[in-house]
Amino acid sequence: MTIFALAFWLFAVSAVLAGLGVVLARNPVHSVLWLILAFISSAGLFVLMGAEFVAMLMMIVYVGAVAVLFLFVVMMLDVDFAELKEEFAGHKALGGIIALVMLGQLGFGFAAWQSAEGADALRAAPIAEGVTNTGALGMLLYDKYLYLFEASGLVLLVAMIGAILLTLRHRKDVKRQNVLEQMYRDPAKAMELRDVKPGQGL
Repeated sequence: MTIFALAFWLFAVSAVLAGLGVVLARNPVHSVLWLILAFISSAGLFVLMGAEFVAMLMMIVYVGAVAVLFLFVVMMLDVDFAELKEEFAGHKALGGIIALVMLGQLGFGFAAWQSAEGADALRAAPIAEGVTNTGALGMLLYDKYLYLFEASGLVLLVAMIGAILLTLRHRKDVKRQNVLEQMYRDPAKAMELRDVKPGQGL
């Protein structure tokens, strides 16, 4: 077995086991840690395929930002996971039926799969000689598909604003900062000097 095959099987098995750990872990923190391992394994597979730029994106964006954000959110939010598990347990039958239907659809799809003639040649990206993988991807995104790339960024921006607006909640039991009230505060009314005599309290 070559080093390439050994590395492939190592990353592939690690990715599959990490995916199972994400789904089967009872602790949400452990689930996020398994997710980070799945991202790292996927990045290793991308490196083996020669897509080092996509691998670095997986490490920087998904592991460095998304997964760490999930981890901090899960650890900092005061969520009653026992109550959530009770709600999930009530829908086990429906979830099992949906899972079986999806597995059946995937099975039918893979069983009827037929590769067209010349599909491998059509999927191969035309990369000029002397151009790196990152350079070819940059020329493709910012030259041929520039408007689609900008449109996808606009869609993500709208989605982010919508998520913020949907989850914004004003709680009455939280003390909030009033900048104007602090600026117009009168020190003469805010402070009171008292002459405390020895042996007496306030």
